Amino acid sequence: MNKNPTDKARREFLSGATLVLGGVGASFAAIPFLSAFKPSAKAKAIGAPVEANLNGIEPGQRIIVQWRGKPVWIVRRTTDQIDALASFDDKTLQDPESNASDQPDFAKNAWRSKDSEFLVLVGICTHLGCSPNFFPGMDNKAMGSDWKGGFYCPCHGSKFDLAGRVYAGVPAPSNMPVPPYKFLSEDKILIGELDGESA
Repeated sequence: MNKNPTDKARREFLSGATLVLGGVGASFAAIPFLSAFKPSAKAKAIGAPVEANLNGIEPGQRIIVQWRGKPVWIVRRTTDQIDALASFDDKTLQDPESNASDQPDFAKNAWRSKDSEFLVLVGICTHLGCSPNFFPGMDNKAMGSDWKGGFYCPCHGSKFDLAGRVYAGVPAPSNMPVPPYKFLSEDKILIGELDGESA
């Protein structure tokens, strides 16, 4: 029996074309599955550093940004508030110099920040994780005679000054955490990065 060379060439061409098209189709079908293994933009943002603008914060005000799913407070302190931070005695605060806290080195001072004007804190009480209220007024009699502005946790009564330092004799065991951050310019900071390294 004589085979037609045209039929053989046609069969080889169709077999080759089928293999090529099948490979292309399989590649396109695999793309959604492979892309599912990459982290989403939301997942990347959870751990990524966050930029904050300091321009619109008036003295005595606070803004809140999110970093790693936690509220980060940025407070612009007044001159009187800054001066009051140095006037606390060792009996009023549990850890006035932040020695016992696992904090960046720049937070081991009376104002617990790189720039005494701006406070940056993770806004969570160190007792059971509630979010304290912001009471910047220095003459709030309801907070006691030693009150010079700060944060009050309504869950169990812990008090913190305007540097996030915990008062003595309250349930919270330590100062509020200071996240790593750096100044990008006079009016911008990057939360979550310290000296060029992500936290």
